[in-house]
Amino acid sequence: MTNATDTALQPGMAARMRQTIRRANRLGGLVPQDILGLAARVFPAVVFWQSARTKVDGFTIKDSTWFLFEHVYALPVMPPAWAAVLATVAEHVLPLLLVLGLLARFSALGLLIMTGVIQVFVFPGAWVTHGLWAVALLVVLAQGPGRWSVDHLLRLDTGARRG
Repeated sequence: MTNATDTALQPGMAARMRQTIRRANRLGGLVPQDILGLAARVFPAVVFWQSARTKVDGFTIKDSTWFLFEHVYALPVMPPAWAAVLATVAEHVLPLLLVLGLLARFSALGLLIMTGVIQVFVFPGAWVTHGLWAVALLVVLAQGPGRWSVDHLLRLDTGARRG
């Protein structure tokens, strides 16, 4: 049971709570978009780069990579040898471009397509992990690489950010 004092305080408490939430939201809005763009480029790039490095020995694709693409990663849409070469090259080139922010939207799209292929055909149970990669890559695709990128320096990314 509430008394008259408790009832009188509730509207003031609600207003203070709304004000506190608004302040917290404004603080979150202070995170620079350039930091978001850089993080969205670097973190998924590292995942793909590390995967790429496990596939090669120097400039040669490892025997274990050929085996994996033939027996574990077998895609119904292309021959295993093509898939092994394509994935190995893409996992080396696209992350480098993404970290540099050079052709960043193209690189993000390429890695997003790879993420989709991995999700659908290779590891369908890993949707949470793939979803996290996809969100970061979608940030780059939708908002661009930010000012801390070669694309920005060379004025290659003129896509407008939408709110």
